[in-house]
Amino acid sequence: MLRRRASPAGKMALEAAYQCLPTQSDIPVIFASRHGECARSVELLMELAGNAPLSPTAFSLSVHNANAGLFSIARGDRGNGIAIAAGPGTVEHALIEACGLLADGAPQVLLVMSDSPPPAAFDSYKDCAEESYAWAWLLQPATSKYAGERFSLSWSAADEADNTAVNLAAAPAGLDILRFFLRRDAELARVANGRRWRWSRHA
Repeated sequence: MLRRRASPAGKMALEAAYQCLPTQSDIPVIFASRHGECARSVELLMELAGNAPLSPTAFSLSVHNANAGLFSIARGDRGNGIAIAAGPGTVEHALIEACGLLADGAPQVLLVMSDSPPPAAFDSYKDCAEESYAWAWLLQPATSKYAGERFSLSWSAADEADNTAVNLAAAPAGLDILRFFLRRDAELARVANGRRWRWSRHA
């Protein structure tokens, strides 16, 4: 029943979450998405503009934390569930949130990043080549004896020229960062949200 309620983008996010954390429960979970359930929200607005009655179920699933809610309900989780959207810097801000939870004592945090292209009504606002994707990481402190890959994230102010640069051929930020990890690059530098972000891998 819950699976049928999820949007295509939501199903990808939930599948990634389950693949990364199939059995453990009550671990803090962060669902990050730049566009979230934008397509569903636009559908509801079009129905509203046409004086059509709105589906309460569709409305409840149009909010940004819909996937976090579905995940916790399906698993009976009572842990922290967080939804984050921060434009092109969504992944970075989600990681900062995860680090805050780890610093607050959580032994692990599940970070799920997913997105899909927004509706055509938003084409004029595109700043990259939008794709549908989802991935998940199970994060823990670098000091943990169970830690695998170790990496850090730092940032500084970006200059005005960097802030206004647009590359419609560039991959979405989430895929750019995933590629950095899969290729095992030493560093990745990105500019988003007025900041220059630097991802670094540590041996």
